[in-house]
Amino acid sequence: MTRDAAISRSVLSDQVKDRLLQAILDGRYPPGARIVETGVARELGTSQAPVREALRDLEALGVVETTAFRGARVRRPSADELLEAFVIRAELESLGPRLAIPRLTDEDLEVLAGYVDQMQRSAEDGDYYAEATADAAFHGRIVELGGNATLERVWRTLEPFSRTYITMVVPGVDRHRIAELHAPILAALRLRDPAAVTAVLHDHFTDTAAMLARLWAAPTPPATAESPRSGPD
Repeated sequence: MTRDAAISRSVLSDQVKDRLLQAILDGRYPPGARIVETGVARELGTSQAPVREALRDLEALGVVETTAFRGARVRRPSADELLEAFVIRAELESLGPRLAIPRLTDEDLEVLAGYVDQMQRSAEDGDYYAEATADAAFHGRIVELGGNATLERVWRTLEPFSRTYITMVVPGVDRHRIAELHAPILAALRLRDPAAVTAVLHDHFTDTAAMLARLWAAPTPPATAESPRSGPD
């Protein structure tokens, strides 16, 4: 395989991964649903190779699990596992703004405000994929502003996992409330007070974790074995 061909296939697998994440967030692949390589490849007009690579990436993120003779399924993690991820995210994301605040600009704050606005508009429109994307961008930008590549790399191993399952897939999550929980973080950043930002971020994850714990404890119908639709549009 030539270098250009390898790069092209890598880019294609990233696009397939994004489409599959969107389908999971939209509920087309609920927890427990099978993701059939041939079906996805047919729907997206690709070969199976980039689909297989996309599924490997999603498995590495904890979103998909693959078993012999059964193929890939959307993973349903335990409540404890999800709540543990929040504890780690709270610590990692508190470090980002502490590093960033000394050089935080008004332009940086406006970018973050734009993400909060997008979350709120998307929640109103019922566009949960757009809301999740803005949510991830907001938290990701806070970490990036810290200017610590190691912190960013560690954070990115947790963020897609938490975003996909906690804020979107769990039945009954109040998406409007999720959007609202980001406003206090922005307000604390505007104060440029590291202690205030740390406290607000911990409150953010505590409140979201409490919401999740209540929903996870509530009885829910079992996940279907198959996706309600054949694959992404």
